[in-house]
Amino acid sequence: MSGLRVVPIWRHGREQLYVRLPDGRNIAWYDRDAARVNLLSEDRRDDVLHVLAPFLTGPVAVGPPPVPTPAELARLSLPPDDDLAPNRPGEALLIALDRSPAVSHRLRPDPRRRELEAEQTIGDILDDLDGAGWRTLHSVPLPGGDRVHHLTIGPAGLFVVHAMHARKQRVLVADPMVALGRREPQPLLRRLRADADRASYALTAEVRPVLALVGPAGLRFTTTPREVRVLTDPEVANLARLGGVLKPADVEALHAMARDRRTWARV
Repeated sequence: MSGLRVVPIWRHGREQLYVRLPDGRNIAWYDRDAARVNLLSEDRRDDVLHVLAPFLTGPVAVGPPPVPTPAELARLSLPPDDDLAPNRPGEALLIALDRSPAVSHRLRPDPRRRELEAEQTIGDILDDLDGAGWRTLHSVPLPGGDRVHHLTIGPAGLFVVHAMHARKQRVLVADPMVALGRREPQPLLRRLRADADRASYALTAEVRPVLALVGPAGLRFTTTPREVRVLTDPEVANLARLGGVLKPADVEALHAMARDRRTWARV
């Protein structure tokens, strides 16, 4: 037994199969679209090809990877447990629901299900921007038990995006308060600005806050919110149309820094 295992990872909108040692280090990866197996350890060549054999779809080139960029070097050296890139939209809620499923109640559905629907809806929209040069992380943990629903990085800059389930509800925004239907208003925009400030500190770059409303029946403002963009789910993709401020290399470097869990440990 070689002890190697194959782990699928989505990068830049493409699935790559990573081959890992028992201690979690990567020693190779298979890029199906490029039909290439990239080896970091030539002496394990036969073992790598053996464990990948069920996944190979035809002839492949095998050899050392192209000279990596600094961002790729940082990713390859990142311990798997500290890599946030594999997080799915709503990752924290998915884990919480799996560990502690709510007792079903016909009249009071588990509110976490609605929150999860919102995060998955917005997360899928942001992931679809990948082809336009954007990189998005989901469920970014912050000290104290807080988390950023989505952090998206692209040519137009960096944004923390908070997803809010508002299906068939009217939303009133009176900065910093947000009222959903007849519920008590909450100072959500203040929290969003604080999250953006913490992200800016962690990444040493300007990060702007976005509130993304999923399925609202109506949206009304008493005043224009300070610094925060408030968007409905169909409008979220318009972030890709904003003017460019970051080069592709900058996007990759910031994404490499942001995906490291340790980056967020002191904010």
